Amino acid sequence: MRRNSGFSLIELMVAVAITVTIVGVSLDALNQGQRAAQAISLMSDMNENLRAGMDQLQHDLVLAGSGIPVGGISIPNGSGVAVNEPSPTGDAYTFAVGATSISAITPGHGLGPLISGAVNSDMVTIIYADNDTFPPDTATYPEGQALNANFINDPAAVAPDTPCAGTINAAGTSVTFDANCVVFNTGNGAVAVGDLIMFSNAQGNTLQYVTGVAGQVMSFAKGDPYDLNGRTDPAGTITQLQSPAGSGTYPPTTATRIWMVTYYLDNTNPAGPRLMRQVNFFTAEPVSESIEAFWITYNFVNGAACGATCSNQPIPPAGMNANQMMSTNIFLGARSDAPFSWTKQTFRDNLISQISLRGLAFTNQFQ
Repeated sequence: MRRNSGFSLIELMVAVAITVTIVGVSLDALNQGQRAAQAISLMSDMNENLRAGMDQLQHDLVLAGSGIPVGGISIPNGSGVAVNEPSPTGDAYTFAVGATSISAITPGHGLGPLISGAVNSDMVTIIYADNDTFPPDTATYPEGQALNANFINDPAAVAPDTPCAGTINAAGTSVTFDANCVVFNTGNGAVAVGDLIMFSNAQGNTLQYVTGVAGQVMSFAKGDPYDLNGRTDPAGTITQLQSPAGSGTYPPTTATRIWMVTYYLDNTNPAGPRLMRQVNFFTAEPVSESIEAFWITYNFVNGAACGATCSNQPIPPAGMNANQMMSTNIFLGARSDAPFSWTKQTFRDNLISQISLRGLAFTNQFQ
């Protein structure tokens, strides 16, 4: 019989083995490619979170102290009742009992939640003046003005200044602004409930919380979240700006909107801790996700060489205060949003930055 042509069993087995090897190598290369893509995506998102958090922190820290008096803004004091401070979820911190003012930066060493490691995270509160300032020209700026050192009552002003016929009531519970000097209740410059206003004149300065806005009238009712309004403390209240004292008369007084910005970590969801940014007592908003470490230290200057005792300190050294801060050192640590599928572990990275504080202490190290 004629022999049939074809593959032998051995040839078939060799062919199958080669095919399986090629497929295996191809699948392994595909899996490695998928793992590499996942790793790149996780690390990219993590680093983007770090950069977003650090950029926002740097922005606010550079502005710290701008537009506010040297030494900070006076607050009601002398009664032993503290002023409330925005705080991490579940906490209710206050500014130091007996504090006479709020500094441009208030350190919060160890006041944040414990997320990773054995050391609590930090928080920090920063204040600066509203820098969206427009001249008093409602025809040119129909959207209104921001409040930044605008006079309320200065009827004796002469050109080029505009006389202002606004009023502050004797109890300091409401202020009426002259529309010829400032229009604040429309557009981007609108003042809203929850804003902070610094009042300043030759007698000093103080801080009030806006509880109502109607036309050109702002009100400051008692019972605000900070417990600033309606205080009868012997110092630091709006009535202390009267002259003569207790007369109900206010010398020429300016109003400036103040932003108080607080940073802390939120661990409400342990699987996804977040860096939060809270403006005044408005609802805090996340700046970046999966941030598990936030520590901040400060470098101080006292006009003399104080070496290590003035550098990298979490709180002001003995004999110094927050107004002598020269720069800050920030550490942000992050982890990936999800574990790496191959190792079942999360990626981790950190950013470290030092920010000079333009509005606070300054020293010329090359002098």
